[in-house]
Amino acid sequence: MQIPFEPQLFGYNINIHLVLEYLAFFVAFRYYVFLRRRSSDVISSNNRLSIILGAALGALIGSRLVGFLENPIIDFSQQNIIQLLNTKTIMGGLFGGLLGVEFVKKRIGETESSGDLFTLPIILGIFIGRVGCFLSGINEFTYGEETSLFLAMNLGDGIMRHPTSLYELVFLVLLFIGLKYIKSNRNLKNGDLFKWFMIFYFGFRFFIEFLKPNVFYVLGLSTIQILCLICLLYYRKTLIPRKK
Repeated sequence: MQIPFEPQLFGYNINIHLVLEYLAFFVAFRYYVFLRRRSSDVISSNNRLSIILGAALGALIGSRLVGFLENPIIDFSQQNIIQLLNTKTIMGGLFGGLLGVEFVKKRIGETESSGDLFTLPIILGIFIGRVGCFLSGINEFTYGEETSLFLAMNLGDGIMRHPTSLYELVFLVLLFIGLKYIKSNRNLKNGDLFKWFMIFYFGFRFFIEFLKPNVFYVLGLSTIQILCLICLLYYRKTLIPRKK
């Protein structure tokens, strides 16, 4: 199979990344519904719906905003505006969704943690989306820098690069298995599963970004890495619990 993978249907090239992106949303949501039916959700259906809407709106805004900050444009031409509207990132979506949820919960007076039910479906959705990123090769800005490492791959431009999407796929499998084991065998407080997902995933992304041809703006860090540090600071009480 050649990368980028561009299958044809009735003579038209199929955007495999876009197909898998929509599939990721569908499968993740169906998995969430499956898990909610099998669990005793302490949050009412109405409040849960409000939380989902808050998460969706926050994710939409966050993904676009961080996507723009990764590569801000100066020339507001028609082509650049179209590119800006299509730019998005899962990191901004996750953190924006988190802020959207917290805002909605305060508005509706919901005090229970709401993230645990979303955790495993989110990982599954990211996994499917990353398969699309890998198959898209250099057509998606998720590829790695040139390397002579034995894991290097030609992602479509003839240069042997870090297959960072594959690295992330392996990490996501391990993260899914690990968190599922913890959920089944440890007595976690409500909300802790989601917190540890965010800590592990944002921590992983902080380091993997060094293998990508990013633009580093502040202190040698990219926008994504700065967001990772903000997220880890947000969860500082989980990372460094206070002594009783």
